Amino acid sequence: MTPDPLTAEVLRNALVVAAEEAGIVVVRSAYSTFIVEGSDASAAVLDAGGRLIAHSMATTLMNSMALKLALPELLADIPPDTMRPGDVYALNDAYRGGVHTNDLLVYRPVFVRDTPAYFTATMIHVSDLGGLSAGGMAPLATDIFLEGLQLPPVRLATASGLEPAVEAILKANSRTPDKVMGDVRALVAGTAVAAARMESLIAEYGEDGLAAGVAGYLDHTEARTRAALAELPEGRFEASYPIDDDGIDPDRPHHVRVAVTLARRTAALDFAGTDPQVPAAINASASQSLAAAVFAIRCFLDPAIPMNDGCLRAIDVHLPEGSLLNARSPHPCGGRYVPIYAAMEAVFQALSDAVPERAIAASGILQPFSISAVGAPYWIHLSYDFGGVGARRGLDGPDATGVHFGVGRNSVPQAEPVESRCPLIVESIETIPDSGGPGRHRGGLGSRTVYRFLEDCHVTTRGDRLRLAPPGREGGLPGRLGGFYRRRLDGTVERLASKVNNVRFAAGEAFIVETTGGGGLGVASERDREAVLADLDAGRVSARGAAEDYGLGN
Repeated sequence: MTPDPLTAEVLRNALVVAAEEAGIVVVRSAYSTFIVEGSDASAAVLDAGGRLIAHSMATTLMNSMALKLALPELLADIPPDTMRPGDVYALNDAYRGGVHTNDLLVYRPVFVRDTPAYFTATMIHVSDLGGLSAGGMAPLATDIFLEGLQLPPVRLATASGLEPAVEAILKANSRTPDKVMGDVRALVAGTAVAAARMESLIAEYGEDGLAAGVAGYLDHTEARTRAALAELPEGRFEASYPIDDDGIDPDRPHHVRVAVTLARRTAALDFAGTDPQVPAAINASASQSLAAAVFAIRCFLDPAIPMNDGCLRAIDVHLPEGSLLNARSPHPCGGRYVPIYAAMEAVFQALSDAVPERAIAASGILQPFSISAVGAPYWIHLSYDFGGVGARRGLDGPDATGVHFGVGRNSVPQAEPVESRCPLIVESIETIPDSGGPGRHRGGLGSRTVYRFLEDCHVTTRGDRLRLAPPGREGGLPGRLGGFYRRRLDGTVERLASKVNNVRFAAGEAFIVETTGGGGLGVASERDREAVLADLDAGRVSARGAAEDYGLGN
């Protein structure tokens, strides 16, 4: 029997809260700075058929799509009838739904009449699982084996605790074994909390009542998604987006291409024509590329539509096997942000052509980096800074927030906790004047952050849109390029490549992260004079920029 509307709404919220509580438990229990301070933890509830039912508010699409696609792989290796209450399972295989080696996916079955009916799942980027550099960054990896430990579906824990053999393997492959195991225990604890909530819901609504409520929730989401798609114009819209380089061959071009077909309350996104996979860290697994496609199309739909399997029923995504967006072993997948953000941008531009009243110019994206100890005892700071968002129809782009779907609730940790955990000082954090692409509507500004080191350390970077600026639309100009820099002890500054591995910095030197601004929309000379004056007053543009880019004073 389908629940009445009020009961159905209560149940829907209860499912989301179950996932939300799991995510909070992981953040509050984890050991890694990035998790604790950045709240970068994901949690979800799925059924035994692999359907995504609900995820926490902090869960990113990159992670929920991984949790969805990896569950059938887990069940293929470990039959449900062999599972017992208290069992917990884990994997990180990028070619089987995972992300990259440092992202552990953890599942706990929830039983109905001695059979797993639901799974609670958690996922975080643990502090370190080996590879070329600490923290899971391997921008110059040429195969998956250089990115760290690969973990097929395994039983991680039973009702008696962690499996000793798996714990030994994880610790033996980490520079920070205590932090990794603290993170792993946090993941296990999160699944336990969500499982307890699911068991309460089964007891309250009954096996059939909960199943009917879940089915109704997914059907409701599908109907809302199809209705929103029906409001978009039918047709086929094509676009592409370039990647700066692969870190190995700076002169080799790479492109992601998409054809978006909107028809009869559906959307089909075909990435045929995307360049083939390469032995460099600019490939992505299928789960990450699916997330990019779904995120991009959802940006043109009603934002109140829930994210669950019902939404996915209306969106068909084709990712050619062996391409940059669906890599096969042994091609590395750690640099997944590079191709999937190009995929997102290509979909944005195709849909901007389809729905020009919602058009958006290209954006600066997140620039990941890690800072780590030269040797034991190891410490690691893994973080991102964000570029400016492209200008939108009728609106300037937001500053230094990026268009992102892959990091946690806070994204960028606060300076004070980082300084307390690592031997460095955050000298300054500021937006960069004139970095937003000029236009009738200005692109969002990039940012500048300066880290001064108190001891020798290694810096690893993995950036993009640092050579090819995000273009504007309709006469708008590109955003200003960012970059990674070293400030030496004598004050001289040198630019680093966008993808470098374990560059040694001396104590007293500084690492400067500048992010790229978003593209402008419309001709800059048509920008409202009062808006230019307001930007000048706020420091978003300089006097020179106001004069040269917008003609102020002419």
